[in-house]
Amino acid sequence: MLSSPKGSFVYSFFILMIMISFASCQNDPGYPRPRGYMRIDLPARAYVTFDSTFPYQFEYSSAARLRFDEANQHNPYWMNIDYPAYHASVYLSHKSLDSLPLYNLQKDAHEMVFKHAPKALGIKESTIDRKGQKVYGLAYTIDGRDVASPFQFWVTDSTHNFLRGALYFDVTPNNDSLQPVIDYIVADIDRLVATLRWKHQERNSSK
Repeated sequence: MLSSPKGSFVYSFFILMIMISFASCQNDPGYPRPRGYMRIDLPARAYVTFDSTFPYQFEYSSAARLRFDEANQHNPYWMNIDYPAYHASVYLSHKSLDSLPLYNLQKDAHEMVFKHAPKALGIKESTIDRKGQKVYGLAYTIDGRDVASPFQFWVTDSTHNFLRGALYFDVTPNNDSLQPVIDYIVADIDRLVATLRWKHQERNSSK
């Protein structure tokens, strides 16, 4: 019994599809997909001036909120700059050089940075030198996926004021995925340092 032309065509087409599928499976290299991170939306930059009875003033991001510890009577000029959307804070601590040696405060700030060295891939120092406003200090970029504080700094006028800042996240460190937020907040810290003014200096210069 002869097979029909239609049946032969269907059978040949079926065999062809099997061969194409087999060939495509053999050519698939099966490379793993690269790790991806969730997209983070960052607000447009805008700044607000902090100017109060504190011995210093500066500009900070309008996306942040200032938080004060009113119960901390021994350190009345400390504050936190919180970024609620990113669970991040910049902790600012102020010390008066009228009662504490500058060298000791610099040493303490250095030690606080290098506590992160065991998990850091590298620590980069940058000099802060604004002679016109008597703002001198160091900034530290602390690289590493698991580093708890990726950026810290301290500034002083060498006579009356010492201000230290440290960026922390209230989440498990994963700085690969947080890098866009880290870069965003570090730029805000740069703005803070660039606009910092010592009130004691202003009172003296106005006499």
